[in-house]
Amino acid sequence: MGMDADYPNQTSVSYFFLEGLMYTAGHPSLFFFIFFLIYSITVTGNLLILIIVGSDSHLRSPMYHFLGHLSFLDACLSTVTVPKVMAGLLTLEGKVISFEGCVMQLYCFHFLASTECFLYTVMAYDRYLAICQPLHYPVIMNKQMCAGMAGITWAIGALHSAIHTSLTFHLLYCGPQHIAYFFCDIPPVLKLACADTTVNELIMLANIGVVAAGCLIFIVISYVFIVAAVLRIRTAEGRQRAFSTCTAHLTVVLLYYMPPVCIYLQPSSSGAGAGAPAVFYTIVTPMLNPFIYTLRNKEVKQALRRLLCQDPGDLSAGSQTP
Repeated sequence: MGMDADYPNQTSVSYFFLEGLMYTAGHPSLFFFIFFLIYSITVTGNLLILIIVGSDSHLRSPMYHFLGHLSFLDACLSTVTVPKVMAGLLTLEGKVISFEGCVMQLYCFHFLASTECFLYTVMAYDRYLAICQPLHYPVIMNKQMCAGMAGITWAIGALHSAIHTSLTFHLLYCGPQHIAYFFCDIPPVLKLACADTTVNELIMLANIGVVAAGCLIFIVISYVFIVAAVLRIRTAEGRQRAFSTCTAHLTVVLLYYMPPVCIYLQPSSSGAGAGAPAVFYTIVTPMLNPFIYTLRNKEVKQALRRLLCQDPGDLSAGSQTP
C-alpha cells in the first residue's frame, strides 16, 4: 500500500495493545489449548478440502472450483487472527502489535472477509445456473468464466479493503493505545483516533452495508429461483440431490452474515464484550465450513474416501457433472 511512508508523520503511536477476549484471562492455558485445537482443525480441514478438490478428477465442476477458493480463504482468515490471539494468551508481549502490524492485520482481514462475501455470491449464481439453466450451464460456466469470476472476487476484495484501511489509518492516532478487541478491526481502532470519526463511521456503514446487503439480496433472489426450480423436479431423488448441493452453501452464508451484522451496524458497541460474534465468524465458521461441505456433500465424501484409501485409479478416473 502506497500510504505506508506517510504513517510516521501522521501518528505518534508506534504500537497498540490488544486487550483480547473477555473471560480468557482467568484460564489462559485452557483457552490457548482451545484456540490451538480450533486453529489446527481449521487449517487441516481446509487444506484437506483443497487437496481433494485439486487431486480428484470427479470434482472438476465449477462448484468445487469455488469451494477450493473458499477453503483457501477460510484457512487464511483464521491465520490472520488466531495466532495473535494465542500469543496474547501466553504473554503480555504477545498482546502488543506494532502500528504497521495493525495496519496489515486490518487490511488482510477485510481483504479476505470481503472476498469471501463476494465468493458466496458467485457460488449462489453458480447454483442458480446449474439448477435453473442446466442446458446452458456448461457453456456459460466454462473454465475461463470460472477463473474470471474467481479473479474478480479477489480483485474487488483487495480494492474494498484498501479503501477502508486507507480511510482508517489516515486519521491521527496520538493517545490511547489499548484496543478493546482481540484483533485490529475498524470499529475498535477508530475509537482510538485523535480526530472526529463520524465521517469514517458513516462511510464504513454505507460501504459495508451496501456491499453486504447487495450480496445477500442477490443470494436470496438466486435461491428463490432455485427453490422454485427444485420444486418442479418430479423425482424425490432429483429434488434431494439439488437441495443437498444448496443447503451447505446456504448454511455457511447464514453463519457468515449474521455475526458481522451485530458488529458493523453497532460500531459504538464494538468493545471487548462484543468479541463473541466476531469469534464465531472469524474463528469458528472457518473451522465448520469443511465439515458442512463434507458431511452434506456425497461427492466430497466419496472423494475423501478415495483419497484416504489412496486408490490412484479412482483419483484419475471418471468425470463430475455439475
